[in-house]
Formats: sequence, structure tokens, C-alpha cells
Amino acid sequence: MPIPIVNSIASWFLKKRIHQIELFLKYPIEVQEELLFNLLQKAKNTQIGKQYDFNSIKNYQDFSERIPVSDYEAVEDLVEASRRGENNIFWPTPIKWFAKSSGTTNAKSKFIPVSEESLEDCHYAASKDLLCMYLHNNPESQLFVGKSLRLGGSKQLYKENGTAFGDLSAILIDNMPFWAEFSSTPSNEVSLMSHWETKMQAIVNETIRESVTSLAGVPSWMLVLLNKVLETTDKESVFEIWPNLEVYFHGGVSFEPYVDQYQKILPRKDFRYYEIYNASEGFFAIQNENDNKELLLMLDYGIFYEFIPMDTYGTESEKVIPLNAVELGKNYAIIITTNAGLWRYKIGDTVRFTSIKPYRIKVTGRTKHHINVFGEELIIENAEKALKKTTHITQSEILDYTAGPIFMKGKEKGAHEWIIEFKKAPCDMEKFTQILDASLQELNSDYEAKRYNNTTLNLPKIHSGRKNLFYDWLKRNDKLGGQHKIPRLSNSRSLIEELLKMNE
Repeated sequence: MPIPIVNSIASWFLKKRIHQIELFLKYPIEVQEELLFNLLQKAKNTQIGKQYDFNSIKNYQDFSERIPVSDYEAVEDLVEASRRGENNIFWPTPIKWFAKSSGTTNAKSKFIPVSEESLEDCHYAASKDLLCMYLHNNPESQLFVGKSLRLGGSKQLYKENGTAFGDLSAILIDNMPFWAEFSSTPSNEVSLMSHWETKMQAIVNETIRESVTSLAGVPSWMLVLLNKVLETTDKESVFEIWPNLEVYFHGGVSFEPYVDQYQKILPRKDFRYYEIYNASEGFFAIQNENDNKELLLMLDYGIFYEFIPMDTYGTESEKVIPLNAVELGKNYAIIITTNAGLWRYKIGDTVRFTSIKPYRIKVTGRTKHHINVFGEELIIENAEKALKKTTHITQSEILDYTAGPIFMKGKEKGAHEWIIEFKKAPCDMEKFTQILDASLQELNSDYEAKRYNNTTLNLPKIHSGRKNLFYDWLKRNDKLGGQHKIPRLSNSRSLIEELLKMNE
């Protein structure tokens, strides 16, 4: 099909969608409320719907007072019953698929329900919207001259009791329409291979023969793949292999630590980066402008949003607020109610609103991934901005990192302990440590107060990790590929201790 025709079809789809998008941009609260009551009505005769009498819920206050906020542990028994083939528990249509997620703080697997509705009206709808928005912003795009290189998880789908579970990307690949498979690489057979290291080489071997125009996947793993492609072809720039490559759609982890490394192997100034925010539980937000890294919260994908201000999270005064009560610049934990039967569910992510007309967000981290042992409230967003500044000043490059607390002992002050695996180590580690510490103080007033005159916290202690330290940890814990990532910050020392032993 000629490219102008393909772009015209995409434009036609966008024009159809633009009215709906304008609707939630203009009336965000009304669209969200209508969506909530559609979900309640649809599920009123389920086991959960009858337990909480969804039919008599008349307003948001009824909903928020009657249905408790839950995490995975609270719904695990219902999910397990659904996996055994029981229907109509928390959603009226049969749940055939479960996205297996080990999380990053708990080795125990989670099985997130994926309904037909969430597959079509959330995940696939978002993929279409993303492409349409990109083409709308870049009318000269030649995206369909070639194929999209998608890098999904390494888990196969395992069937049991008439239901299937696996990595979310495996579920999406297994169910996607034929036209999407035709425009993607590698083949489904290679994409769904279970052994990650074998799969990586198979992807390289297959894709270097294709004309690739876009990339899609998690930044950490995509970087591993692209470096393997360069190594295999003995090239220095990815454009030497795929001259028509024009955009990278990325999500899953912060792109901040990887920017410089991508720019080295993708040196063209006109190359585009588009961020997305999705998870096993749903597709939440999209970068919808070329040069605006803030993400537009998508309000009509069958997901109703609520938020917990992080300054009350986990305390007796914890409060849950609807979308119309959020404030700019505050850090919030996300609560979702979805068209896959998750009701007021904590997904464990935190966001900050950068705009409320329209609602735009930046992902700031995880509810469990921060250090607050000494009241310093250090979050991932702080850490990654500070590291970016520090590596720039010291002309170093980071592959991976994690940090945790050094607890006070006797009269000893506390501190933060970091393990950083460098691609290019700084010449002076002491200078690196001081710049990182100063940068964190600039970004976080609570950290600055605890560091003032070493009142509570001493200077951070930084270890240089050996080559492949974090890769080996992921491999040991069966976490290679997909959405798996290194826990960045923790209030516990368990990961730091494990890595220090591996680093000896």
C-alpha cells in the first residue's frame, strides 16, 4: 500500500478519534464520572458488584465510601479463583488472560486480569492513538515504509484451566491483528521465545535484514539490543543499519539515565523520542506532542482514576482524592478502577501533575521505591535528575544503579549507600560523590536539611559495580527482559547487601 494512502487512512482514524479526545480534554471530570458509572453498571451482577451493591451507588461519594482501596494481596484469592476458570467474580465477561508480573520489590508473581475490553478499548486503542498522534504531528513521516521493531518480554504464554498467563507483551503479541504483525519485527515466533539470551541474538539476526522505521520497548533492554545489533554488524551508528529509522516509543522505566547513551548511537538531530506510560494493569498516558515530554492522561480507556497524596500515603491520615482535586507539583500514588475488574486498586506508581488543563503528568517513581528512613523523602525523580547532572559534569556514563540506607548505629550518623555500574567511570570518585550529594540537596529540601552540617546524614557512600553486576542479578532472579527492572531506591538493605556480595 503506498505510503500517502496509509498516512491518509491514519489521518482519517485520527479525525474520528479527535472528537472523543477533545471531549475528555474539554470535560475531563464528566467523562471520568460517566465512565465510572458505566463500569459499575456493567459489573453490578458480579460477585463484587453484589457484595458492595453497585446498583445503589449514585455518586462518587457513595463509591469512595463503600468500596475499599485494595492492593494485590487483598484481591489475590479472587484472581486465583478467576484463573481456575470461575467467571463473573469481579468482571462480567470471562477473563481469559492474566499478565504475569513479578513486580520489583516482591519475588512472588502477580497475575493481573486482562479482559477482552481492556485489551481492545485500552491497550490496542492506545497503540492506535499513539500512532495517529505521531503521524498528525509529523505529516512527512515515512513510518510505514518499514517495520516497527518491538521488544517484548521473554515469557511464553502458559495455558491452564482455559485461561492463559504470561508477560503482558506476550498477550498483546499473541492477540494482535494480522496487519499489526505484518508491520512488526521480529516475527511472533521469535518475539515469544522464552530464553532471553537466545532470543536477543535471534532478534538481531532477524531484524538487521529488515527496514526498521520505529522502535518500541523498555529503554534499558532496548539499549542492550541496539548495542548487540551494532556489535554484530560492526557499525557505530544504528542509522547505518536502519537509515529510515525515525522514532523510538519508550516506557516502563525512566528515560533520564539513558539519554546520552541513546544519542551516541542514534546521533541524528531529527530523531524523535515518544514516551508512553503503560503497565500490566492498563495504558494510562501518552506523549502527544513532539517536543513536550509531559504525558497526556488518557481519560476514556475504561480506567477511572483516583489519587493518594504521598505526604499522607501509608499514614493514619491517608486520604484518597478524585481527579478534580489534584494539585500541580504534588506527588501522588495512583488508584485505578478498570474495565478488567480492578476496583480502587493501588498500582504502586507515583506521578506528579504538570498541568491540569489538560491533565498532564510525569511519572516520578514507585510508592515502595524511595528512601525515607531519616525523613529525607528521596524519590526516584530526584535521584535520576541528580545522576544526570553529575554524570554530565564528571563526563561519566551509568548503566545501572541502586541505593539504600546505612542505618544509624550508636553515635554513628546514617547515610545512603549506592552501587553504580558505570559504562564510563568518573576519573575522581570522591568528586563524583560530592557533586551527586550537592545535586540531591538542590533538588530535595528534606534531604538538604538532613545533610546540613551532617546533622542526620553523612556524605553518601558509593561503590563501583563490576561489569554485568545488575544483569547477573536479574538473571539470577529470572528477571531478564520485558518490564523487569532494577529497584532504584529502597528503605531496606536487602538488595544492597545481596549486590555487595555479588560484587566481591
